[in-house]
Amino acid sequence: MKTIEEVLKPNSYAGRGIILGHSEHKAVLAYFIMGRSTNSRNRIFVKTDDGIIIKPYDVSKVTDPSLIIYSPVRRIGSKVIVTNGDQTDTVYDYLSKGSTFEQALATRCFEPDEPNFTPRISGMIDVVSDAYTLSILKSSDSLGTGCNRYFFDYCKSENTGRLIHTYNGNGDPLPSFEGEPREIKIEGTIDRFTDRLWESLDADNRISLYVEFMDKQHVDYRLINKNK
Repeated sequence: MKTIEEVLKPNSYAGRGIILGHSEHKAVLAYFIMGRSTNSRNRIFVKTDDGIIIKPYDVSKVTDPSLIIYSPVRRIGSKVIVTNGDQTDTVYDYLSKGSTFEQALATRCFEPDEPNFTPRISGMIDVVSDAYTLSILKSSDSLGTGCNRYFFDYCKSENTGRLIHTYNGNGDPLPSFEGEPREIKIEGTIDRFTDRLWESLDADNRISLYVEFMDKQHVDYRLINKNK
């Protein structure tokens, strides 16, 4: 098992990332975004009643909102959904109708941003059962001719989480995440965990970070925006 720093610091461009897991006493969720272009960097996280939404920092600079403006985190009952795109709403709608996380994502595929074909990463954690799932929807090849869907189910393990992110580093095209979600240590308070995660992200490319420590009765959160 590695620390957050060991996994993220060597990667100058992890893209967007999800962490799910548990501290000693709480369920843990984290979501971060990074950006290279002016359009991608022009964003902030805004707290909502059931999670967060991404909004432009400077509306006048928005060139294409289609893949950068969405709700990354939403809750429904005892479950919290976190994704890197508008598939958050797809999962929410399917769960509302009694369907499953997997059924919802079977209707989606990677992002249409050739030549990167950015993976769609998604997660869901249940604060009652403490089980959580991570998913990645990837192009089957460099031409985007098919979509491969992968799901990873985990049970509670104290001070342990799993990290999945979109890119394995900088490049043109950007290299997609490969393999299983990375096992990482989750230790300390929410403030300590948030600080370590933020400092592990490349200072030039990091944009925003959202962290929750939660149980059945209470949600504690921290939110950092580079654009203030």
